[in-house]
Amino acid sequence: MSTPPPNYYAILEVPENASLERIREAYKRAALKTHPDRVPDGSPDRAERTRKFQLVNDAYYTLCDPVRRREYDAQRKLFTRAPSSDPFAEADDDAPPGYSATGGGTSPYSWAWNFFTNGSGSGGDERQRTENAQFRDVFEEMMREQGMAEEDGGNRPTGKFWSVVGGLSGGALGFIVANVPGAVAGAVAGNRLGAVRDARGKSVYAVFLELPQADRTRLLSQLAAKVFSHATGI
Repeated sequence: MSTPPPNYYAILEVPENASLERIREAYKRAALKTHPDRVPDGSPDRAERTRKFQLVNDAYYTLCDPVRRREYDAQRKLFTRAPSSDPFAEADDDAPPGYSATGGGTSPYSWAWNFFTNGSGSGGDERQRTENAQFRDVFEEMMREQGMAEEDGGNRPTGKFWSVVGGLSGGALGFIVANVPGAVAGAVAGNRLGAVRDARGKSVYAVFLELPQADRTRLLSQLAAKVFSHATGI
């Protein structure tokens, strides 16, 4: 293959001998950090975030599977290159002609998708489904973890649900997460808590997608703050 693979280790900020658990934790942080829903729809940063989010998903897709990771490591050995201060920019610089970094009418380049599916730039919808599935899995996992943390801190559940409530200055956003995978009750956003919409039977991710953009932005920012503070021990 003539195109060098991106440095997926650098994109996830993990060493090359990182364990699967460390890679998964790094993906949680990187996915929240780059998720396009953390900025408004009209933000000029949204296209760049979307591209970075795709690269983060490519990195996790490649490194979370031992077979794909082994093949990826073998491909990297075929190329000699100096370390880059910006692995995201390096990945876009290596895109072959006919691809666009952020779309612009041409499918964004994905080394992982092309290599592991023997694709030629097609299959964008399937790739998007794969990215969404990966983020959905860890998003629901993080919401469950947050619910467990709240419970351990003394917030006992009412009925069969955990209460997961985060506050922002001047506003609050709450989720009530079920104690079983795949079941959820809804969301509250604004300057007060109330009007909890029961969406039992839906996944956390499905309810998240139904939220207004401003509420998704707020929720991801709160969740990111919790993940980052946990990672740094603050």
